Amino acid sequence: MPHFLSSDTTAIHFEDQGAGQPVVFLHGWSLSSSVWRAQLQALSSRYRCLAPDLRGHGRSAAPDDGYALENLVSDLAGLVEHLDIRRATVVGWSLGAMVALAAFPELRERLSSLVLVSGTAKFSAAPDYPCALSPKEPRVLGLRLKRDREKAYEEFFNGMFPDEERALINSERIAGEFLGNAPKPPCHAAARSLETLAAADLRDSLQGVDVPVLLVHGSGDPICPVDAARFMAKRLPRATLKVLDGAGHAPMLTRAAELNALLNDFLERIHEST
Repeated sequence: MPHFLSSDTTAIHFEDQGAGQPVVFLHGWSLSSSVWRAQLQALSSRYRCLAPDLRGHGRSAAPDDGYALENLVSDLAGLVEHLDIRRATVVGWSLGAMVALAAFPELRERLSSLVLVSGTAKFSAAPDYPCALSPKEPRVLGLRLKRDREKAYEEFFNGMFPDEERALINSERIAGEFLGNAPKPPCHAAARSLETLAAADLRDSLQGVDVPVLLVHGSGDPICPVDAARFMAKRLPRATLKVLDGAGHAPMLTRAAELNALLNDFLERIHEST
């Protein structure tokens, strides 16, 4: 399995499929690169699709510490430089969207565009930022992790879907197509990554993102409310927002065909213009 050593010698696993202009997929908290299976299958006939496991997640190593946003950014930069990737589109989902935004200043010369799926510039609500969950939510999830890790993961996963979506999802399909066989993160990695997610605030960085950005968000997202995407769309200089009516937090599973079509159209426009 391909991997590289990050700047602090953490082994980072990544998937590498197809050939052509590079597209780098970043998954979210507690999951792995397996979440992008449908996208890699659909796009790798035209693009080189790369999907790393964030440190502590999937098949990447889980060091005792080093889960701050700057560590995740360093890992992404290390992958891009290790493979000498240029003119890449980075597709980030949830926590992965935050990593993509945070990495932008460092990777600007190697990027052509960003796609933020179910993303937010700030995960926790504040008096001047109501379009997010209460700060109590990640704290409660952290306590659940300590009590029963497997149950906490299950509750978080099920909480990504509004009721109308949950009724349509077959549990075997979730295991086979979305979660795959990747191991779940150990408790220390999940807890520290969750702390990073809860504390991050990237609102002030949005105006500096000067490449095209596609925002894809479900109108029924219970984890990152759709107003978070609207907030970013108003502040990113070259943003396009696509709202999927009724979709929850994981459109790569519940709306795979629609998401793949949006990605294809966006990538075609990006590369036709260069």
